[in-house]
Amino acid sequence: MSTRHFSVRSGKPGVGLSVLALTASLVIALAAAGCGSQAAPHEGGAPPPPEVSVAQVLSKQVRQWDEFTGRVSAPESVELRARVSGYVDRVAYKEGQDVKKGDLLFVIDQRRYRAELARAQAELERARAEARLAQTQDKRAQTLVEAKAISREEFETRRAASTGGDAAVRAAEAAVASAQLDLTFTEVRSPINGRAGRALITVGNLASADQTLLTTVVSQNPMYVYFEADEQTYLRYNELARKGERAGDKNPVRIGLAGESGYPHAGTVDFTDNQLDANTGTIRARAVVPNDERVLTPGLFARVQLEGSGDFKAMLVDDKAVLTDQDRKYVYVLGPKNAAVRKDVKLGRMIDGLRVVESGLAPTDKVIVHGVQKVFFPGMPVQPKNIAMGAPAPAPAAPGAAAGAL
Repeated sequence: MSTRHFSVRSGKPGVGLSVLALTASLVIALAAAGCGSQAAPHEGGAPPPPEVSVAQVLSKQVRQWDEFTGRVSAPESVELRARVSGYVDRVAYKEGQDVKKGDLLFVIDQRRYRAELARAQAELERARAEARLAQTQDKRAQTLVEAKAISREEFETRRAASTGGDAAVRAAEAAVASAQLDLTFTEVRSPINGRAGRALITVGNLASADQTLLTTVVSQNPMYVYFEADEQTYLRYNELARKGERAGDKNPVRIGLAGESGYPHAGTVDFTDNQLDANTGTIRARAVVPNDERVLTPGLFARVQLEGSGDFKAMLVDDKAVLTDQDRKYVYVLGPKNAAVRKDVKLGRMIDGLRVVESGLAPTDKVIVHGVQKVFFPGMPVQPKNIAMGAPAPAPAAPGAAAGAL
């Protein structure tokens, strides 16, 4: 009956059976080929362990540095104002240049002050002449009064004239000194070594005594850096000082500017304020920093590192090795048979680019630093490659190298 069915569709019963047999053979061959291709990678067993970089925990003497923010300030800053009134006759410096103490910066019209000095000097000569005449008359009166040639009243009048002449000379001398001082003030000179700012008044303008601001001069070397420490830090420093673990008032600092990497400038703290600011809970301190290369400029933002402790021995690891599990920190270390072993750690501050580990590791542990993302579970086997702690990740092998080896 089935034969009759096949013969109806194909017209040839034998041909129908041959097609069915050929199709079944093809399906079996494809299935065998697929199974063979999937089983091929597993012929050598499990995949190889991932390559990771391991570094031994770095144990060494370190010194803790606390970080603050501050501002650069000049130790000396002067606003130069005219000390006598007059029209500006000359600007005798180049704006922005370094000046030394005593360098001429501005000249105010001197003609009136020279005339005043000449008048005062003439008045002094007149007073001296009158004083000499009065002294002569006084001496003559002394002789005449002894001879009773003049009255006692006239004698006292001449004595008073002599005394008044001496006083007039002293007054005239003071007037000359004042006129000389005013003439000197027409030449405005720098009172400090530093850098002069722009001229705020130019030639031909009127400068009023003690009012008109001419320019500013700020010192350049050294520089101050002011910063503020919180109350807890201040108390900790005092405790270290009592234990003799700090160097007193001369504590070293390291300074870095906004555009600099690291802290290339070194200085010392020379001043701490005498009270904390109750509003902010901080106390102000000041560092003195050499500025030979004129890198520091007043007003710049500065990053400050202050020595926070004496030397102590610490275990350090690369921060890239630290992982987080909710509120716990942990690292993977190399265990027996190159297995990754998890260890929970308690971390401290960053020192010299490495993280302080306060507890959880042994000095002999080798920590997985690079490739830690390839470790999926504790106990997973890895293929370690030794590097120094803090070293960059080794360059991956070129793709062609493995092919060439084959």
